[in-house]
Amino acid sequence: MNVLIKHATIVNASGEAPVVQDIFIEEGKITGIGPSIKRDGVREIDAAGKKVIPGLIDLHVHLREPGREDKETIETGSRAAVKGGFTTIFCMPNTAPAIDTAQVVQYILDQAKKVGLVNVYPVGAITKGREGREITEMMDLRRAGCLGVSDDGRSLMNAGLMRRALEYAKMAGLLVMQHCEDDHLSAKGVMNEGALSTLLGLKGDPLIAETVIIARDIEIARYLGTRVHFMHISAARSVELIRRAKAEGVLVSCEATPHHFTLTEDAVKSFDTSTKVNPPLRSQTDVQAIKAGLKDGTIDCIVTDHAPHTHEDKEVEYDGAPPGLIGLETAFALAIKELVAGGILTLPQLIEKMSAGPARIMGFLNKGEILVGKDADIAIVDMDREWKVTKEDMVSKSKNSPFMGWTLKGRVMATICGGKVVYTDRCGNDRQ
Repeated sequence: MNVLIKHATIVNASGEAPVVQDIFIEEGKITGIGPSIKRDGVREIDAAGKKVIPGLIDLHVHLREPGREDKETIETGSRAAVKGGFTTIFCMPNTAPAIDTAQVVQYILDQAKKVGLVNVYPVGAITKGREGREITEMMDLRRAGCLGVSDDGRSLMNAGLMRRALEYAKMAGLLVMQHCEDDHLSAKGVMNEGALSTLLGLKGDPLIAETVIIARDIEIARYLGTRVHFMHISAARSVELIRRAKAEGVLVSCEATPHHFTLTEDAVKSFDTSTKVNPPLRSQTDVQAIKAGLKDGTIDCIVTDHAPHTHEDKEVEYDGAPPGLIGLETAFALAIKELVAGGILTLPQLIEKMSAGPARIMGFLNKGEILVGKDADIAIVDMDREWKVTKEDMVSKSKNSPFMGWTLKGRVMATICGGKVVYTDRCGNDRQ
């Protein structure tokens, strides 16, 4: 059924429309924007008093399927995505089996099509089995539907192999997405290395484990003239290195997560294993640098690094818990709290980081903007609606979030993907 959004205050990355307008959607596309559009036999949504924004795009999500469906599935992850306003997500290859063949890519695409809620793009592995030894058949991955490759969860430690990966990926039209961690330096550290890790008696993961990989790969990308995307950066020095590389014309891009611009290492004092993430939560200085990097454009986009784990996996001693937290349902509201309300970004600038920017990085010409002719991927947001983060409210299969109990402002009221209304808010706790 075609959809007509009435009384829409449209906000794109380019700015907020000065007047309220209607948006007509048919056959998955935006075909009309103007005052007082009238159509018969369509589904009408009244967006009066709400902001209507392009559907959010997340370049970094873990759906766990195939292999760990007890943590998340393509269906439950898709439901979490649309509840958070996301209409396009990229799922990481650390599944079992890894996303290292066209057959696994096709399985994920088939499952996502059956679910029919959100655009799912598998990210292929750089190396077979993500073992860091032999490069995958990148042309096959690209033909199957991949737009990027990564060994996420592991950095490609062999510099020579990284060079070849960048060269092959360029030929295949794939973006190399690098997990920045020298595992010899991180050495299974579980939190940021420093005075606090010593005080808590937890093994530290030093900043240099991240920055030496970034510095190395900047130099390789500079030499080759190829693109590289740095994932979930967390350190002030990382921001500095990338800022300088961009100024020098190196083809780099990067992302940051809400937990890395919201929480510091002090959160680990609770020993809540939901605060154990990779890379770890850093210092207040690093948090401020991440915010500065978002403000000045050094950091291109915001991602969730949505990493679901079961209660049993996380309900262990801090050292033994797997890293990761869920983020699809809280990312937008956390960004509103920390960045928009905090005066770091305007709402249009946030849309640049969460929709238009990611669309540009991945080469989408028809996403990331509400405009006639573009894909009808849209979120309707009540910027004033307060809601409380609770396990009962979460639709993700896992509940590992350090933000449980937080009261946030900014609620997604409806999500439209490909012209189909895939989510509407019916939650009872959003009027607290």
